[in-house]
Amino acid sequence: MCTAATFKTKDFYFGRTLDYEFSYGEEIVIMPRKFTLKFTENDTLCEHYAIIGSAHVSQGYPLFYDAVNEKGLAAAGLNFAQSAHYFDSILGKNNIAQFEFLPYILAKCACVDEAKELLKNINITKTQFAEEFPVAKLHWIIADKTGAVTVESTENGLKVYDNPAQVLTNEPPFDMQMQRLNDFMSLSPKQPENTFAPEIPLKTYSRGMGAMGLPGDLSSQSRFVRASFVRANSVAGEDENESVSQFFHILGSVDQPRGCCDVGGKYEITIYTSCCNADKGIYYYTTYQNPQISAVDMHHENIDGSELIKYPMLNECCINRQN
Repeated sequence: MCTAATFKTKDFYFGRTLDYEFSYGEEIVIMPRKFTLKFTENDTLCEHYAIIGSAHVSQGYPLFYDAVNEKGLAAAGLNFAQSAHYFDSILGKNNIAQFEFLPYILAKCACVDEAKELLKNINITKTQFAEEFPVAKLHWIIADKTGAVTVESTENGLKVYDNPAQVLTNEPPFDMQMQRLNDFMSLSPKQPENTFAPEIPLKTYSRGMGAMGLPGDLSSQSRFVRASFVRANSVAGEDENESVSQFFHILGSVDQPRGCCDVGGKYEITIYTSCCNADKGIYYYTTYQNPQISAVDMHHENIDGSELIKYPMLNECCINRQN
């Protein structure tokens, strides 16, 4: 289970939590402009936009979880296990395998509007990457500084939703997630007024009571509501450190500690949290064992190259001892 969100101050930020009971060995991966990007049913791209993100690399191919390209377009795939449905190839459609979808969009599109245009003729196929990798059932959030969309391939075909909340979690389908927000429209970061019964002398007894009723459990629907509320009401200055810090606090509101989500004797945890400055191409992240923020800057590398650049995630706990 995962949560993705955006945030904007002077720059545009995009990131996600990866919540699962084990890691696939993800790394921070930079795909430079001349990395040969092959597709099962599309022309090979020998040159494209440079991309940075978190990925598991297999057979020299980056299986991206979330990423941002050099133009500031960002995308992430989140678990959509019950509703996702992929198809066989369809004649006349632009057939893209599920594992190719994220790099295909980010390699070719500079903004959300370009992605929406490309999506009009895309069919996401059920072609496997390899026998040992089952087809991942996902839906996606695609975003830039102008807005966000959610993309879902279901039995009814490919759906593209405008995403005004600029947040995505897992099930249920996105239209149902948005519908759920209506139940919390009275919540506020301000103290509540007595609309219950003005003749009864009701008083607040604590700060933060305007948000009473905000879900606190770890279910995907509750995380969607909570992250949407926190994101919508977050305030930060335009300084980079302050903006990045605030973004990690937004996603920290849905962090999963070990022991609270039992999945058959194992525990789902927030394996990593990412925050990418999409304008500058800087990928920040924390891991479960190492909450200290680390960063990889794509522009400190040769993004005109042809080979993947990889950095292992720093997972060891790092404590700044002051005495």
